[in-house]
Amino acid sequence: MAQSVDVSKVSKAIQSGLPIVLTTYTFPPAVEAYVDELLKVFLTEINQTQMIETFSYCFKELVYNAKKANTKRVYFEERQLDINNPDDYAKGMADFKKDTLKNQKYYHALQKKKGLYIKILLQTKNNKVKLEIRNKADLSVNEYKRIHDKITRAQQFDSVENMLDESEGAGLGLIMMIMVLRKIGLTDENYQVLSENGETITRLILPFSLSSQAQFISLSREFVDLIKGLPEFPENINAINRLINDPDSSMTDIARRISSDVSLTGELLKMVNSAAFSLASPCHSVEEAVKFAGLRGIRNLLFSIGSMKSLMVDSDERKKTLWDHSYKVAFYSYNLARSYMQGSLEKDLIDDSYVCGLLHDIGKIIFVSVHKDVYQKMQFLCSARGISNGLFERMVAGVNHGEVGALVSEKWNFPSNIVNVIRYHHELECCPKEVWKLTAVIHFADLLAHYPEGTVDMAQFDTETLKMFNISTEDQIVQLSDKFRTMFKNSVH
Repeated sequence: MAQSVDVSKVSKAIQSGLPIVLTTYTFPPAVEAYVDELLKVFLTEINQTQMIETFSYCFKELVYNAKKANTKRVYFEERQLDINNPDDYAKGMADFKKDTLKNQKYYHALQKKKGLYIKILLQTKNNKVKLEIRNKADLSVNEYKRIHDKITRAQQFDSVENMLDESEGAGLGLIMMIMVLRKIGLTDENYQVLSENGETITRLILPFSLSSQAQFISLSREFVDLIKGLPEFPENINAINRLINDPDSSMTDIARRISSDVSLTGELLKMVNSAAFSLASPCHSVEEAVKFAGLRGIRNLLFSIGSMKSLMVDSDERKKTLWDHSYKVAFYSYNLARSYMQGSLEKDLIDDSYVCGLLHDIGKIIFVSVHKDVYQKMQFLCSARGISNGLFERMVAGVNHGEVGALVSEKWNFPSNIVNVIRYHHELECCPKEVWKLTAVIHFADLLAHYPEGTVDMAQFDTETLKMFNISTEDQIVQLSDKFRTMFKNSVH
């Protein structure tokens, strides 16, 4: 009996913009049934049920090809043939189909023993859905040529009846995908096939329906208009930030102005003396704090304090959970930046890492902070315009929390680097170059904080970010996650 899909986990991955990852070695019927159900749940959760048939059709063909590619590796090795040698390749493929069909269990067991996996990744971002099939095998030159030859030929036919190869169906899944894409009006830009880091990756990217995209944009704008009723950023902190930005102000002026606000002084010293900053000896005055953190650091801490003051009103359990995660990400971010970023050029990044980690999910906090009447108004708008309530529920679940958080932080006059980290911490590929490294630190810290929950896989980490931290194996992620989890646990006791 196939395992049932955990809808809550699917929903959480969608909200966070993270891929759902499933690994298999032989793709038995039970796994096939599970993934088929997973596709339906995933596409239903994002209100794109019109894609179910297309994705299901393409998915099965692509997994079949991935599994066969892995079988080919163990078969060639068994026969002591070089898959990259044209003569050996022709010799091996002459009997491949016949031999492997006769003894499927044996070759599937070999694949698993050698770690030749198939990974299935599902993700939604920027009003698009991405499906990836990865198998643990580099494309050989012969395979690459055959696949791209079949792609070229597929463009010229309306069926594949005359394109099947008796020796192998190399690239057949890709051909079927092209046929389906053409039928629904899409082009070859919607798929990619590539080989990197010892994997063959077939990637299918489909945009949401035009009506869904238009409705989502419309709802987002309406929501942003309605959340203008959120509390204003504290004026006492705005006044200090104006003083910090005034070139004629001295450090003494700024420290004196902060010290005149007893509550703010207490919050600032509490934050500076927190375990996140690991001071050799505690700061006892604002003057000391300003010397330690510098103007940029003090400004960032004030943004942190102001945001919490504005959004901690009527705190409930959901909001507490979000803030607890944000504190953890701030701690991880600052310590990652301080440990891995060296030199004077990285000082600003280190200074900004704490506040960006703390505020990265401010959009989610805003969603649980707005009054019920805002949701009632939005539901009325959906009903009046014939928009699915599910679309609004998806938005409220936090799928676009980066954009909403960025819009509010702009309203509060946060610096552009903080705004951009909030906006792009789940979308590094869209992030402006000048803030990419800082955003990558926050993205990495966020995933590390989630990692012990079992909801994050190595495949969900950005490849370039892993390189930045010199990480190449999942064991390194486990070790780093355990180290930071212990450090954070000790810091709050």
